[in-house]
Amino acid sequence: MAQPDTKKIFFENLSGAGKAIAVLTSGGDAQGMNAAVRAVVRMGLYVGAKVYFIREGYQGMVDGGENIKEATWESVSSMLQVGGTVIGSARCKEFRTHEGRLKAALNLVTLGITNLCVIGGDGSLTGANLFREEWSGLLTELVEQGSIEPQSVQTYSALHIVGMVGSIDNDFCGTDMTIGTDSALHRIIEVVDAIMTTAQSHQRTFVLEVMGRHCGYLALVSALACGADWVLIPEMPPDDGWEEKMCEKLSATRSRGTRLNIIIVAEGAIDRHGKAITSSYVKDLVVRCLGFDTRVTILGHVQRGGTPSAFDRILASRMGVEAVLALLETTANTPACVVSLCGNQSVRLPLMECVQMTQEVQKAMDEKRFEEAVKLRGRSFENNLKTYKLLAHRKPESELPQSNFNVAVLNVGAPAAGMNAAVRSAVRVGITEGHKMFAVSDGFEGFYKGQIKEIKWADVGGWTGQGGSLLGTKRTLPAKHVGKIAEQMRMHNINALLVIGGFEAFLSLLELLTARGKYDEFCVPMIMVPATVSNNVPGSDLSIGADTALNAITTTCDRIKQSASGTKRRVFIIETMGGYCGYLATVAGLAAGADAAYIYEEPFDIRDLQANVEHLTEKMKTSIQRGLVLRNENCNDNYTTDFIYQLYTEEGKGVFDCRKNVLGHMQQGGAPSPFDRNFGTKISAKAMQWVTKKLRETFRQGRVFANTDDTCCLLGMRRRALVFQPVLQLKEDTDFVHRIPKEQWWLKLRPLMKILAKYKTSYDVSDSGQLEHVVHNRPKDTDASVAM
Repeated sequence: MAQPDTKKIFFENLSGAGKAIAVLTSGGDAQGMNAAVRAVVRMGLYVGAKVYFIREGYQGMVDGGENIKEATWESVSSMLQVGGTVIGSARCKEFRTHEGRLKAALNLVTLGITNLCVIGGDGSLTGANLFREEWSGLLTELVEQGSIEPQSVQTYSALHIVGMVGSIDNDFCGTDMTIGTDSALHRIIEVVDAIMTTAQSHQRTFVLEVMGRHCGYLALVSALACGADWVLIPEMPPDDGWEEKMCEKLSATRSRGTRLNIIIVAEGAIDRHGKAITSSYVKDLVVRCLGFDTRVTILGHVQRGGTPSAFDRILASRMGVEAVLALLETTANTPACVVSLCGNQSVRLPLMECVQMTQEVQKAMDEKRFEEAVKLRGRSFENNLKTYKLLAHRKPESELPQSNFNVAVLNVGAPAAGMNAAVRSAVRVGITEGHKMFAVSDGFEGFYKGQIKEIKWADVGGWTGQGGSLLGTKRTLPAKHVGKIAEQMRMHNINALLVIGGFEAFLSLLELLTARGKYDEFCVPMIMVPATVSNNVPGSDLSIGADTALNAITTTCDRIKQSASGTKRRVFIIETMGGYCGYLATVAGLAAGADAAYIYEEPFDIRDLQANVEHLTEKMKTSIQRGLVLRNENCNDNYTTDFIYQLYTEEGKGVFDCRKNVLGHMQQGGAPSPFDRNFGTKISAKAMQWVTKKLRETFRQGRVFANTDDTCCLLGMRRRALVFQPVLQLKEDTDFVHRIPKEQWWLKLRPLMKILAKYKTSYDVSDSGQLEHVVHNRPKDTDASVAM
């Protein structure tokens, strides 16, 4: 993803000198807001601007005084991992009045503030835009009152607004994920996973009520992530008679031997007539109709609490930096904008276009145009709903198409959290498409040994929340055993292959592609879905399992840093996995607030190490008490973790002491994160639909024969879209010696990490957001919840 150097800049060319930026959080709090505040403050200071906190949201702006305080670099230390918002948030009735906004304008002008970064929901952002539109009139009024000098009207003629959406509901149109949504999903899934164990013990049904008064995103995605039996959301109320259908579904699930049922209800769930569907109503219905032992759990404000996930920290940090860039580039004619994420790319969208689209969704729901409301929510929401219906509701055998095709699914390489969700999705979509699905145990080693058996719908029940690989996975490549594998393909009449795995899976497909010349058995559609904690597969910006590993590293870093609280100054050297790929070290470094991250892709020498030690020494002489340095396991043969630890220990004598920690295989373990469950589920479903399409295209004269390059593909996330790419084409993009892609998008995040750690560096703004329009902000195949 090389970008031209025309916009690669040093910060003296984009100066904030003479500018004053204020940051506030407004409305409901959301995990990750503090990361956004930290990024705005540090980026603002970095470019030479004055930065102010406005405490207690708009109320603090109206009240002024001690509520508007100048921020320093140190004032945002140790807040990255804190939930909620440390600068406070409040709903302010006074700001809704003209008099309140007049007071706020006076308080801002007094301090020379004409740049506002507002972190909140649509109400907060709408209020900011109104304030901006009234600004010149408010200043004129203040001059007439004698509150400010006449020249102030010229000096502070325009108020510039940039918004970031902080809302756990993900109810704002135009952005893939709002700050706090991923963390709220973590809280929900943690509860669901815990409830499942007790529900199985007692054969209970649990009804879970989650937040979402006007938006069913949390309910829908958590239902997809845990494989819930039924979900009720406000955008798509169930058809009349849903009570009977739901009870039939629950009863059928139990009759197949399942010991529990999970029903998820959004707090704003309604029926087709607008009548509320409450969790207690659903519980009473199940008890009355089925006699099942049923319990209700209302999650409430648990969903807002806790530490932000790695995803939310990275999202908020990226958006905070982007917000400052947007403020520096804005002119008097630039409309107020929202900085957002589409796929893994920053975008800027006109604020009021987003607000109007969000209001249109509610209007469609009020007018009972539910299908339109789902479409207006965005392609991601629509895809989530379709995928959930596809996987949760099994069609009767008589309604399934009969394709007579056999499709094999296998895992290859090291285990990655989310692999099981991907297998479950592939199996169920395959069965729905009419195929007979076969599971191969232990990768290609199991394949040539004949460890192949048919796998049914019920066999993959409850797989989404399971870590590791339930099928079993090995690193064995097929080249040495192609003859035996071809024989097994012939014996079981396998017509297509779905391989879920990491770099070994990519190599395996290349070897099978070569084997087509000798064995017709491999002339079948073959597709790979990337799944590896290292995120080193060419052709995909993200891999299943990487998000879970990032959360494991980030959580551990938080605990390690906390272990030093109350002690003398201390630096921690932490080694991460990844082979030669520095993704985990870099992105976890950004999420955990690391001072440095050593990776193979960015060569370093003893002078760089010395500079890092000196930089940390300077920081330690201020109020900073803890330092964090990450090292990718293969970043350098000679500068090992032990070497770096000993160097820092020696050079930091008298200023700080050192500790080291090798995280090891804990990065591969644990239950998959909500992101990995959903990414695995949706990318695998899309892969199976491709398999069906290719089987139909290549079926000729009673057999499948697929020998073109485009019938052996990798399905990957590229910038804003999920893309099918022939593996042969990806060969030239790959460094096979070091098992990494030649170009990696996340390297652009490294300057960001350095800036937030107070290093002077250059920053490539060629990839920064350009102002777009809401209706055009997503290409055809983009998928919002694969955003990062």
